[in-house]
Amino acid sequence: MKPRTLLTALMFLATLGVGAASAQPAAAPAEPVRGAPVVSTQASGANLNISPKRVTFDRGHRSATVFVFNQGSAPGTFDISLVDRVMLPDGQILPITDAQATPETKAVADRVQSAQGILQISPRRVTLNPGQGQIVRLRVTGAAADAGVVELRSHLTIATLPPRESGTTAEAAAADRPAGQLSFQINALLGLSIPAIVRLNDPDIRARIENAHVTLEALNGPNAPPTPTLSLELVRAGVNSLFGNFEVRSAGQPKSPVLGASRGVGVYTEIDRRSIRIPLTRAPVQGEHLEVTFTDDDTSPGKVLAKLTL
Repeated sequence: MKPRTLLTALMFLATLGVGAASAQPAAAPAEPVRGAPVVSTQASGANLNISPKRVTFDRGHRSATVFVFNQGSAPGTFDISLVDRVMLPDGQILPITDAQATPETKAVADRVQSAQGILQISPRRVTLNPGQGQIVRLRVTGAAADAGVVELRSHLTIATLPPRESGTTAEAAAADRPAGQLSFQINALLGLSIPAIVRLNDPDIRARIENAHVTLEALNGPNAPPTPTLSLELVRAGVNSLFGNFEVRSAGQPKSPVLGASRGVGVYTEIDRRSIRIPLTRAPVQGEHLEVTFTDDDTSPGKVLAKLTL
């Protein structure tokens, strides 16, 4: 008899400060081929929510709290840690170890200034019943090792641990299993990650919008009508990171409907610019100009950091 193999998949939802998306476990085949492995899936039952979606410290604010809530239907145990992650120019967020292992992204990863050495978090592990929450405390405990550093960042990462009953022995796996049949059980474990930013200077937050143009993109598949899309580059003109929201309207009509928006857009200090694509509800008509604004949602919420008419 062949024992059943247990696979546990850990899926992290790295965020840029926006709400996390739902993660769905892989689906089992509808009609398994005879003799092929049978795959079953099982979610952990814990549905994690976290608030706020980012934390920023400065010289006047050295501590913060984050609220973690289990809104699922089953208890869950969660590990709480600080993990260094890197933002690439296309907006991807990767663990820094992954980025350092690739020549194309190592130069960007080497620019990350970690906050792990000066941030303290508590607690490090919690078990939450359905409907139960927990306050996680963060505190800046020191200063940067390098005098020239103006901003440090790590990501507060909260990940579910596999339930204790997810393991099995070879004898238990083989019980009630027809001879020669191999099956896999996949437990989908969820995680959330939010940036924790420590600013050591008076914030210098400035931005520019460059290389904006509208194209038609096959965003919904090759058989769907193309979507008018505004492509641009958001340039970090100050020394600190950016975080804010894009809106696209018809120029000269501030109360007109929004033609496109992208919220929770960040540009971290390891990159100088980031490529953005914003789907539009319609293509511009002949002679129409578009006004693109990027407003701060960090130190001065609502302040216009960059504006462009095209």
